[in-house]
Amino acid sequence: MNTENLQTLALEAIDDLKALNVATYDVRKITSIADTMIICSGTSNRHVRSIAENVVKKAKEAQIKHVRMEGENEGEWVIVDLTDVIVHVMLPATREFYSLEELWQPVEKLRKTQR
Repeated sequence: MNTENLQTLALEAIDDLKALNVATYDVRKITSIADTMIICSGTSNRHVRSIAENVVKKAKEAQIKHVRMEGENEGEWVIVDLTDVIVHVMLPATREFYSLEELWQPVEKLRKTQR
């Protein structure tokens, strides 16, 4: 499955469970770890886990072979790795504390100055 279809699958799974503040980033020019990064929030630990589990479920239904999930025990920050698409599902306080969106801005600026 190509990156765009994988991204659509993940976004639909996230939307199914009403995730909050969904942000999608094309990180191809910044890093080689993935093509797309999706960050969203859940309202509780249970909601965070449910969102991530739905992404995994939909990926497996689509026969995506490489699906990994981390952080589901705590439920404050669950990562679903679909290889080309990485989904971060976080509680709002955890998301604010780690500021993933701000983390990528300096890297992008550095890459632009090195070209």
